[in-house]
Amino acid sequence: MPGGRGGACDRLPGAGRSGAGVAGGVVNGGVRTTCPYCGVGCGVLATPDGAGGAAIAGDPAHPANFGRLCSKGSALGETLDLDGRLLEPLVDGRPVAWEAALDAVGESLRATLRQHGPQAVAFYVSGQLLNEDYYVANKLMKGFIGANNIDTNSRLCMASTVAGHTRAFGADTVPGCYEDLELCDLLLLVGSNTAWCHPVLYQRIKAARAARPDLRVVVIDPRRTPTCDIADLHLPLAPGSDVALFNGLLAALDARGAVDEAYVGAHVDGFDAALAVARTETPDAATVAAACDLPVGDVAQLYDWFAGTERVVTVFSQGVNQSAVGTDKVNALINCHLATGRIGRPGMGPLSFTGQPNAMGGREVGGLASMLACHLDYADASHRALVQAFWGGGPISATPGLKAVDLFSAIESGQVRWLWVMGTNPLASLPQADRFRAALATCERVIVSDCVRDTDTTALAHVLLPALAWGEKSGTVSNSERRISRQRAFLPAPGQARADWWALSQVAQRLGFQGFDYVDEAAIFDEYARLSALAGAAGRDFDIGALAGLDRAAYDALEPVQWPVPAGTRQGTARLFDDGRFYTPGGRARMLACASRAVGSAPDSEYPLVLNTGRVRDHWHTLTRTGKSPRLSGHIAEPLLELNPADATRLGLTDGGFARIDSRHGGLVTRVALDSGLRAGEVFLPMHWNRTFSSTGPADALVDAVLDPVSGQPQFKLTPVRVTAVALPWRGMLLTRQPRAPGDVDYFTRARVAGGWRWRIAAAQAPQDVRAWARSLAGPPAADWQWLEYTDPLGECRVLAMDGDRVMLALFAGTELDWLADDWLAARFGEALDGPARRAFLAGVPGSPGADPGRTVCACHQVGINTIVQAIVERGLDSPQAIGATLKAGTNCGSCVPELRQILAAADRAA
Repeated sequence: MPGGRGGACDRLPGAGRSGAGVAGGVVNGGVRTTCPYCGVGCGVLATPDGAGGAAIAGDPAHPANFGRLCSKGSALGETLDLDGRLLEPLVDGRPVAWEAALDAVGESLRATLRQHGPQAVAFYVSGQLLNEDYYVANKLMKGFIGANNIDTNSRLCMASTVAGHTRAFGADTVPGCYEDLELCDLLLLVGSNTAWCHPVLYQRIKAARAARPDLRVVVIDPRRTPTCDIADLHLPLAPGSDVALFNGLLAALDARGAVDEAYVGAHVDGFDAALAVARTETPDAATVAAACDLPVGDVAQLYDWFAGTERVVTVFSQGVNQSAVGTDKVNALINCHLATGRIGRPGMGPLSFTGQPNAMGGREVGGLASMLACHLDYADASHRALVQAFWGGGPISATPGLKAVDLFSAIESGQVRWLWVMGTNPLASLPQADRFRAALATCERVIVSDCVRDTDTTALAHVLLPALAWGEKSGTVSNSERRISRQRAFLPAPGQARADWWALSQVAQRLGFQGFDYVDEAAIFDEYARLSALAGAAGRDFDIGALAGLDRAAYDALEPVQWPVPAGTRQGTARLFDDGRFYTPGGRARMLACASRAVGSAPDSEYPLVLNTGRVRDHWHTLTRTGKSPRLSGHIAEPLLELNPADATRLGLTDGGFARIDSRHGGLVTRVALDSGLRAGEVFLPMHWNRTFSSTGPADALVDAVLDPVSGQPQFKLTPVRVTAVALPWRGMLLTRQPRAPGDVDYFTRARVAGGWRWRIAAAQAPQDVRAWARSLAGPPAADWQWLEYTDPLGECRVLAMDGDRVMLALFAGTELDWLADDWLAARFGEALDGPARRAFLAGVPGSPGADPGRTVCACHQVGINTIVQAIVERGLDSPQAIGATLKAGTNCGSCVPELRQILAAADRAA
């Protein structure tokens, strides 16, 4: 799919308002926009090709990335086709006009409110929404429907940070900025695989370390991840023991005389209580080492470095947040910065890396059930009155809204009867996903706005509304350093897709609500900025009053800016709290006494292992976007259950074999990969694959719905499981033109390749007639297709269907397929094959040495492992830099550099 041209003819120029007014964001023909992936918020230059696709490059003027993009961002042009898009409204499975769909939504909502009241209604939204979408959804639910039941999938990744910030600072305030990563002298990366999950920031850290060799990096993570490639110290602590580690640090800081007593006395409350708990629970490094299962010398080394270094930044991400004690983890690490006064100044402070492109924006605009827009507090009567007067709606409820898991539990109990899901797939991402799938099936009315037609969640929708996707929608997003950037449209709206804010506004108007007659997203942003000015006047941190009153041209030309931006300023604010003033009633920060506590089930004889879930390098969420890119599927093409080799030996598992993993909430069969970077007794499974892409289904179906009592965030990193070997001796690689799942197999995954799909399949026994089974997968074949079939004496079967010089279907199956060059075959599937090439294809291996590049290692430059190994051997390459100079691998986002080192080490061992 070069250039993302697929389906371009279905785009309708002028449909909706997408693409309007981008002139202020155009540079040399490229539209300046913002990446739709992680919370780094990288600037992107998208140059439309006029055929529905675009060339993608990093925006060198954007201060988040200065032109760099990771592998996912670099491949955005391959994800713009319309395959699988929802392009028309559907009511009960039938295509209808927008008017009819909106009428159906409005009528069912009105009926539910009349019969059951506002608490029976809920919105579940997403960090994929833009601030303008979020704002209208929040306004409609809290200001006019009269409930606080709007929550976001960001609850699953960032809620503990929100709660920890609010407890410590009085508001969900990020104190620092990305520049602090380059100015600090000690950097702690806690629960963050930065190299894979935030690669552009990882590159900024690497560059800073190269420029200043005295910069120390400590990685605190149970897994040895690629991020450890730059670590001076790795602390593989026991899962869930972070509070003990940071309580011990607080006690050590006091013992070493590193507490800034003057700062604490002037600006901090709660120090004595927090220190008392730390002294009692973790009085010394030996106690901490025992609690965290770490070498005592490594714990002491961390404490010595932190105590002796003024400029310290502590980065934390999902490994901290996704825990039943996540809020306490956040506060325990913030305590150490407050105790030393290392906050709000260059090169120091806690810094949260968010997961989604607008996770931060959703927090700012009130997309969480626990807050109002602009960081106003629904529990404060004066704040409720302020917002009610500004919006002109009804009374704002003081009753807490339902947080994500509680919301779906309320559906299960019948409390919530009407749900609108926007831009997310909760039945793949929620814990106990199978339980909540059954619950959603009982909901009286389910509305889903999405750009994807078939997901786990859309399958249960009564009404489907086609939404705009990245490249088509226009608005703003906020990144991890509080920087608001424009996401500009550069493609016309396809089919009948419309903006989420538009659909929300239309429904609001059908219910007779005033104040939803927005002409465009600029008008929404203006209202949002005006409300923020009132919030700033009320003493809140979020104030973008200087951006109120922008006309359309000024809005289109808006440059990235860090809030707060109060009236009278335009430069934004890089750091907060440098003056020691916080957003608590007394203006002082709060240290929290955080005692270690175990929450949820512990491993036992029935479920003796601990499951950790997370991301892989080149994929994103549930594959709806990255799953369209062949190169992003080249590195890791299927979900792999990673285990420590010692556990694998004990359980009778082999690398590349199969296992069943079970928890108290579900089970699935998946392929096994050995990883010595995992602690014994722990396993890792990526969260991306779902029922659309794999027979395994969502990993989160295994996860227990144990919640942090403060934030409501689920514990995705610590679920007791058991793992058993599964014998699936018949295996195959299938190439098809259509994404039609093969039946009669025990395991399958699919991944995009040039011109079609690659399936990896396995079963306890082969189909009775493999060749007939293969023919059935081709769908209705043309009469003139040529079928080539071969079965060797060992039972290995090969089937090809040819349409002229194009392969339409290919199957290679048997019990021994280690020889198969499946990556080379997948690359050939999109090509025309002459006679010799056809024979090589049927053979399953290339006809010439070096023709098979092997599994992709560098997705940015599409360099395979065989190419790298060959260059190492033949050219004597001895470093990642030498590989980069020869093959370009590792020279863009650099996230493959740790793997290049592993390949070099393996080559040395082989030599």
